[in-house]
Amino acid sequence: MSRPQRIASILLVLAVSGCDWQPPPGVGGRPAAPEPEAPKEAKPEAGAKAGDLPAPADVAKAPADADVTTTGLATKVLKPSANAEGKQPRSFDKVQVHYTGWTTDGKMFDSSRKRGRPTTFGVKQVIPGWTEGLQLMKEGEQRRMWIPEILAYKGRPGMPKGMLVFDVELMKVIPGVAPIAAPEDVAAPPADAKKTASGLAYKVITPGTGKVKPRSFDKVKVNYTGWTTNGEMFDSSVKRGRPTEFKVDKVIPGWTEGLQLMVAGEKTRLWIPQDLAYKGRPGPPAGMLVFEVELIEIEKMAEPPKAPKDLAAPPKSAKKTESGIAYKVLKRGKGKGHPTADDEVEVHYSGWTTDGKMFDSSVTRGKTMKFGLGRVIAGWTEGVQLMVVGEKMRFWIPEELAYKGRHGAPQGMLVFDIELIAIHKKK
Repeated sequence: MSRPQRIASILLVLAVSGCDWQPPPGVGGRPAAPEPEAPKEAKPEAGAKAGDLPAPADVAKAPADADVTTTGLATKVLKPSANAEGKQPRSFDKVQVHYTGWTTDGKMFDSSRKRGRPTTFGVKQVIPGWTEGLQLMKEGEQRRMWIPEILAYKGRPGMPKGMLVFDVELMKVIPGVAPIAAPEDVAAPPADAKKTASGLAYKVITPGTGKVKPRSFDKVKVNYTGWTTNGEMFDSSVKRGRPTEFKVDKVIPGWTEGLQLMVAGEKTRLWIPQDLAYKGRPGPPAGMLVFEVELIEIEKMAEPPKAPKDLAAPPKSAKKTESGIAYKVLKRGKGKGHPTADDEVEVHYSGWTTDGKMFDSSVTRGKTMKFGLGRVIAGWTEGVQLMVVGEKMRFWIPEELAYKGRHGAPQGMLVFDIELIAIHKKK
């Protein structure tokens, strides 16, 4: 559905953006824009193309004078840095490089030099062989890397296969901010941590000054840092230097539950089991996650409307259109005219699936919505034209007049309570 604008855009948000590893938001904020990756993830070319750089003579195998790390990465310095004290990148820094990559049969599959511009990226935002190899280099150095498949693309479909060979020139190191050290008890909750029936463990680090706890439908402002149980930090609003805001019920279940135990000013450490975090979903961190959360502010929101009792099916008193929409007047309006599909309307609304789950509501946001009536799902376009200003109706909209089974949208018949606030006639 294209409108109301937020019906499609805010539904079923499972995680708050702010997390660098999400398309999430990490938990507790909208994700920062991902850094460009390098080397470019491109399919290997079937054969040499115009402008391809020739492969080195030792492309098939690392020579005897190459250095080999414990992981199996082989490297050889082609040109030392002119500065013996030159910067070496750390895992949290960014780098600017020129590079060319070949498969061991000599086919070039990617090159910043061929494109004529260097590439900048975070040291940890690339394949493991690059992350390790770059940290061996100094600014101004050129090095050849023989990266085994396990440190490259691991046989991933569409990517270059087997060992890969790269010539890399480290042009510049851009200092980053060091990750925040993990707490000593990151591996498991300590004996003095409390535990809820769901399995969430928590411990107050700094008591708060507030008296009120947020409800599931309130908005909060927080600062947070998250680690995996091996002590690796994967997200932090503290590191980004700005707190994040979100609705309590729009994050992973462990956050939704944990925040409702806190008051403003409080800092709490949460140990969130996987089934209350990302449930093993590809992309986000797996396993139990540990978060240190500071609740800065609570913004009280309007309580969501209660789900109607007649959600499962329209009652006998409901009227039905030829297309299959059922509707019932909840409050009579005082207006005289009806909107047309060309008009813009202003409404308050709430929407539920037939199992009682509310997926969107302008009422809870405390702000009416304006949209062109011809730019929404068919059930809205037809139904709202039956209304007058001031009227409130309940609509049962069959799936073929709603989202038609579209992935990511609410499924099946949908029920909406809509109040028509104003009609803005098209001039």
